[in-house]
Amino acid sequence: MKRYAYYLSCINESMTKEVDRSIDLWQNDLGIEFVKLHESTCCGGSNLDYVSPKHFALVNGRNIALAEKLGLDLVVSCNTCLMTIRTAKKKLDETPELKKEVNELLKKEGLEYKGTANVRHLLWVLAEDVGFEAIRQKVRVPLKNYRIAPFYGCHILRPSTVLGKDDPLEPSTLDMMIEALGGTPLPYEHKNRCCGFHTLLVAEEESLNVAAEALEEAIEIKADFIVTPCPLCHTVLDGYQAKALRQANVNSSIPVFHLSEMVGLALGYTEKQLGIKRHIVS
Repeated sequence: MKRYAYYLSCINESMTKEVDRSIDLWQNDLGIEFVKLHESTCCGGSNLDYVSPKHFALVNGRNIALAEKLGLDLVVSCNTCLMTIRTAKKKLDETPELKKEVNELLKKEGLEYKGTANVRHLLWVLAEDVGFEAIRQKVRVPLKNYRIAPFYGCHILRPSTVLGKDDPLEPSTLDMMIEALGGTPLPYEHKNRCCGFHTLLVAEEESLNVAAEALEEAIEIKADFIVTPCPLCHTVLDGYQAKALRQANVNSSIPVFHLSEMVGLALGYTEKQLGIKRHIVS
């Protein structure tokens, strides 16, 4: 059984609870165990670094130190948490003075940031540690009748200097995951584009235009659903779908799943068990 420290992201603790519910159901099926870090705190999204770089390093150094205390890598299921925490790790590893300053504060909690824990996405763990062939052998309900549009989202691809897994121009890991689960990944131009989430509160019209373009293409290529490894992308593409498509004068809809739910479906769990009923789009 491979063990990992699992980072509890704000979005999954509130709006997209079905993501963690799904992971809880199938993790043992794939021979992995996620130890939830209940003492972790918000990563600060893509904002804290601009407001207070030192607090940004401290908060995320602490999150990583909690995983290091357990001797485990830190795994996230949110793209923005991935980019944010990996960015903080890079700064801490490359700036000895900052690392020393952070550790002086962490010492009060009996913690130390060492830089030994890797920060990884759920998708990477499934692809690299479990492996596509092992996943294929565990599938109980192959997604063979489904045409699926893979939507990676920005923060699992860019900046590549921080992330460095998939080619940001031609990502393939999520496509390969779809194939391992028996589905058909569709050629999808918006697969590596932005969902618009991070401008939603300050420029809603522009944000929804971005989301509508991704949704409209998936509908045009006759995808049965969109799948994304990011709950923030899911929130926009599912929760704001009706408004986005109405703004674009598109009279249609398309379901959107998180990676964890797609895996759960293929492993034989029901929509009710996975919490898919919580989605806005049926």
